[in-house]
Amino acid sequence: MVKTNAEEMEIEPSQFEIKKKSQRSISIPWIEKYRPEVFTDIVGNEDTVQRLSIFAQHGNVPNIIIAGPPGVGKTTTILCFAKILLGSLFKEAVLELNASNERGIDVVRNKIKMFAQKKINLLPGKHKIIILDEADSMTDGAQQALRRTMEIYSSTTRFMLACNNSEKIIEPIQSRCAMVRYGKLTDVQIIVKIRDVCNKENVLYTDDGLEAIVFTAQGDMRQALNNLQSTVNGFNAVTSENVFKVCDEPHPLLVKNMLELCMKGNITKAYEILKHLSVMGYAPEDIISNIFRVAKNINMDENLKLDFIKEIGLTHLGVINGINSFLQLNSLIARLCHIALNTTES
Repeated sequence: MVKTNAEEMEIEPSQFEIKKKSQRSISIPWIEKYRPEVFTDIVGNEDTVQRLSIFAQHGNVPNIIIAGPPGVGKTTTILCFAKILLGSLFKEAVLELNASNERGIDVVRNKIKMFAQKKINLLPGKHKIIILDEADSMTDGAQQALRRTMEIYSSTTRFMLACNNSEKIIEPIQSRCAMVRYGKLTDVQIIVKIRDVCNKENVLYTDDGLEAIVFTAQGDMRQALNNLQSTVNGFNAVTSENVFKVCDEPHPLLVKNMLELCMKGNITKAYEILKHLSVMGYAPEDIISNIFRVAKNINMDENLKLDFIKEIGLTHLGVINGINSFLQLNSLIARLCHIALNTTES
């Protein structure tokens, strides 16, 4: 059943559509519109966020590295931290750089060093803040220069780094920072947030549509909001069919049917579904990725599931290494059917 706020407001459907379109014509990206401004609005990683909020309240903070997968709130946390710590001086006392674009040694020597030397009147215990997003993209030379800058200006400046992989940051920088690790967001956390956004934007949605958004996001809130807005802009309603059209991913129900046929050893019909997905133009990487996602959650014997996932992983490795992709997928179907039949016989 489609859920909407239209019934509560007693607006005619045609008027409701006109209202929605007029609102969206002037809308900004939802990832910015609904970016949290305070710690309590950040979704997920509650324990870590709470510890950082205590740091911000007390003032005297260390250099910080926040590591974790994309779209879990690393940059948002740092921005909230800086706003609480510096208040009205935020714009003057914060330098924000995306290290994936500005990652060379010249940026450290010029922009970062110049800002660190800049004199700003701050209260005792407060420091200027330099935010480096995607810090793991910085070159080794830039990181060595950054290490020295962090050392020289430690009395006046704090560095906050966000990265996906902390192993790409050199040890001398890691040793000068407090390391904070974020994990992926759960499906429940994402669905609660996107349902709230749908209600605020007066979006028509179905339950399976929201589930499709969660499925495509894979723990990434930014991806979830982007997919939601793209679906709304394209179709004016969030259903599973519309979401998978926008995201251009194989429908998980088709993949689930294919795996269930493999569990029965029916290679002919399983191959027909695989061929259908290939004819529809889906990339082998997308097909194998969705096969893995569905296999994790499908209802089957645990030992059989582990054998399936092992074969899926080996096939994925072959696909990304450039081996004939469709042949690899055909081979996977055959091996899964063979495993299922042997398990049944034993």
